[in-house]
Amino acid sequence: MKAIYKRELAAYFTSPIGYIFMAVYLALSGAVFVFTTLYSASSNTGMYFMLMIFLYIILIPLLTMKLLSEERKLKTEQILLTSPISLFEMVFAKFLAAFTLFSGTFVIGCLEFGVLYLYSDSVNTASMVSGALGVLFLGGAFIAIGLFVSSLTENQLVSAILSIFSIFVMLAMGLVSQSIEFAPLRILVKWLSVFDRYSDFSYGLFSLGAIFYYVSIIVAFLFLTVRIYEKRRWE
Repeated sequence: MKAIYKRELAAYFTSPIGYIFMAVYLALSGAVFVFTTLYSASSNTGMYFMLMIFLYIILIPLLTMKLLSEERKLKTEQILLTSPISLFEMVFAKFLAAFTLFSGTFVIGCLEFGVLYLYSDSVNTASMVSGALGVLFLGGAFIAIGLFVSSLTENQLVSAILSIFSIFVMLAMGLVSQSIEFAPLRILVKWLSVFDRYSDFSYGLFSLGAIFYYVSIIVAFLFLTVRIYEKRRWE
């Protein structure tokens, strides 16, 4: 598993994908930070995290679109399917490589928060830390979804488009739930909303329930990805 993890992480920097992701992420992060804090003279980072979550609709698929689709296109997935490690270890190694690049870039982007302490005495550190933690778990959930989608096709563009759509739907659930008149369905959609689950973090609250939900999404989609490869192994 360690070898696959290292190979996947290195692959991001032997191709333009890793550099493009970091450059686009940090550029957008800086723009959002300036708009939500410096420009508005606010030390509240809640809006920053909220906007970044919606930008993940585009950013996360950049990381995941090639993880498994490229293996299928280049016919190298047979090597993975016949390797001595388990399918779960293979899938988890790829997930971990994408999450490492995502979280590393995220932490670099958060360094700009240091500016807030220079001009404001009312920085809510608890809200900042809890918001960052929530975003990391939410990003992990989106990466697991993108990894699963990548296992369904050998076309990277199709993988990216389907991932964008899937993440958009997951975020849109909370926005459309209020317009659903049928109460049981409204409650179900709101409960499934990844965005609504994040609201506690934005207020500086550490939500174990939300973390459990995000981890459940990660485990569920990694499991589905493994099942896809188990089926393919026996075909």
